[in-house]
Amino acid sequence: MRAVREWQLFRDLAPDMRDRDRRLRVTAVGEDGRAECIVEHDLDGTIGRTAKIQVRALSTPAKFELLEDDGETAANPLYTKLLAALAAVHHTPCATPHDCAHAAWHALGFDGEARG
Repeated sequence: MRAVREWQLFRDLAPDMRDRDRRLRVTAVGEDGRAECIVEHDLDGTIGRTAKIQVRALSTPAKFELLEDDGETAANPLYTKLLAALAAVHHTPCATPHDCAHAAWHALGFDGEARG
């Protein structure tokens, strides 16, 4: 078993999640033994949603693969803006790669109007 900390990124290895390639970022670890997570990647379209997962499950390599232990990227406020912008685009039917790029460009303020 491994330690579970804020900003770690995990891939869900449950049989029904493998094909979806669902990845979860830990945003908080509660005293109740559950971790609050945000879905960063999911081919089924649940990006941006939150989930509470047992810390014990996250710490079990057979259930969750640890993809990123360094939280420097996720702790950056621009990362949160980027994730929110991309999640909004993914919820739009018929979203294109251009739509994703435009949302990222705007969220990061390259057009002079960064959104928070």
